Amino acid sequence: MTKPNNRWSELTGGQSGQRYAERFAELARTGVDVHGEARFCGALLDPGSRVLDAGCGTGRVAVWLADNGHRCVGVDSDASMLAEARRSPADVSWIQADLCDVATLGLEPDFDMVVVAGNVIPLLAAGTGARVVAALASLLRPGGLQVAGFGLDAEHLPLSSAPVGLADYDAWCAAAGLSLVQRCATWQGEPYAGGGYAVSVHERGAPLA
Repeated sequence: MTKPNNRWSELTGGQSGQRYAERFAELARTGVDVHGEARFCGALLDPGSRVLDAGCGTGRVAVWLADNGHRCVGVDSDASMLAEARRSPADVSWIQADLCDVATLGLEPDFDMVVVAGNVIPLLAAGTGARVVAALASLLRPGGLQVAGFGLDAEHLPLSSAPVGLADYDAWCAAAGLSLVQRCATWQGEPYAGGGYAVSVHERGAPLA
């Protein structure tokens, strides 16, 4: 069976890594904070935590966390994005793979956090969200956190409409043994009260006896 393309590859053709990296480098040069996602995650972690950056792109989150003492693995299907990530001297293990296949990569299921930033969830291939969330959750230790931020309307997405809502995502998380512990409107931590973007923190419960 042919695997469906994810929405990101349909949008970019897998050739946007350099352009994406240059865009964020220019934002950083103009004083824009490009590390809000990483700082949000870092505030939830103990020193030396093990982190999986799922859909890592050019590696902004994983590199910042690695530079701040965490042990990071980045996974992305886009070779052009990973080529940019690998330019960093940070001690991060980079893996090219579709997130649908993350459970088959041989990673130890002891991550303290899985980060799913940058609209990864709505840009998954249609019909694969529940499978991906379950696979990522299976790599968390009991008490580990899954942190995801994504747009909920066209204004916050590179799409004409949002293919995933919070009710969908929460249902996928619940089915994977994850419970919501925090929801914010931004990566700066403002409480969520509705709107077109949300950052959700879910926790993995203890395994069933």
